[in-house]
Amino acid sequence: MLPVLVLNTAGCGGFFARRMAQAPNTYPSWLAPEAPVELAFGTEFLTNFPARYVGVGPPPARLHYRVVEPADYRLELSSKNWLEHGRRHFKCALDATLPGRPNGWTTAPRGTVVLLHGYGVAQFAMAPWALRLAQEGWRCVLVDLRGHGKSTGRRIYFGAHEAGDLSQLLDALVHDGQLAQPVAAIGESYGAALALRWKTVEPRLGRVVAIAPYAELSNAVLNICHEYARCLPQAFVKAGLKQLPSLLMVEPGQLDTTRVLTRSPVAALFAAGTEDKITPVADVRKLYQEAAPGSQLVVVPEATHEAVTYFFKDLVPPVLAWLKAQN
Repeated sequence: MLPVLVLNTAGCGGFFARRMAQAPNTYPSWLAPEAPVELAFGTEFLTNFPARYVGVGPPPARLHYRVVEPADYRLELSSKNWLEHGRRHFKCALDATLPGRPNGWTTAPRGTVVLLHGYGVAQFAMAPWALRLAQEGWRCVLVDLRGHGKSTGRRIYFGAHEAGDLSQLLDALVHDGQLAQPVAAIGESYGAALALRWKTVEPRLGRVVAIAPYAELSNAVLNICHEYARCLPQAFVKAGLKQLPSLLMVEPGQLDTTRVLTRSPVAALFAAGTEDKITPVADVRKLYQEAAPGSQLVVVPEATHEAVTYFFKDLVPPVLAWLKAQN
C-alpha cells in the first residue's frame, strides 16, 4: 500500500498547490468556515470613502482601494468575546460619525499608512484601524490585496508579486497627490508577512507593524488545516506545499518570512497573541529575533490569531508610538 500512497500523494500535490495559490475571492462562499471574528459597521463607510482602482502587474491585476483622510470621526470601539462549541469568538463593533469633522491634520496629514488585511478577507478587516489612525492625523489606505475582495488576479503569490503591486499603489497615490510622507504599513497575518517583505524592497516605506505574521508558510498552513480543516490528510497538504514554490516559480524557502528577514533584516513592531494557534508567539518571536536592531515585540494576553488585531487597548499605544517615532 505504501507505493500507492506515495503516488497518490504526489498526484494530489499539484492539485493542492493550485488550490493554495488560487485567488481566495474565487472560492464559493459556502466553503468558508464560520467567522471567529465579526465586524459590524454601517453602509455609510462605503459612501464616504469611495472605491478606487489601480492596475498593477505583472501578472496583470486591478487593486481596489479606499483612502481615509485625517478627521475627527468620534470613533467608539466596543468588543466582546465568548466560547461557542469549544471555540472562542470575538465581535468588534465600531461607531463613527461620517463624514468626519476636520481636525488639525486634515489639510496636512502626519503621513500615509497602508493597511494590509489577512488571507481570505478584504480591506474592511482593517477599517477600524483606518478610522483610529486617521483621528491621529494619518492618511490611511485600505486595499484589497491581489485575489481578495474586489481586486482581481487569478492567483496569489504570498508576496512574490504582491510587494510590487503595493509599490505601484504608492505610484498611483503619488500621481494623485495623495502620498503624504512618511509612509508606513500595518498588516495582519498574511498582510503582516507581506508588509515585512515589502519593506525589504521599497525604499519609500518607513515604519512597519506586523501583527501575527507567519514565520514559515508551511507551518501556518498546517496549523490552519488543523484548526479549520482536520478532514484534509496532512500528507496531501504537505505535498501541495512542496510543489507550491515551483508553481509560483520561486526558490524553495523564498515564501517563508524568516528567509526574507535573514536575507534582508528590517526593523518592525511585531505583535503576537498568547492564544494564537496559527502563528504562535514562538513563531513571531523568531521573526523578531531575525529583524533589524530597534525592533519591538508586543505580546497580547488571551488574544487568538483571528482576534489579536482588534485588541486595541493593548495595541494602539505601542502602534501610535512606533509610527510617531519616524516623524
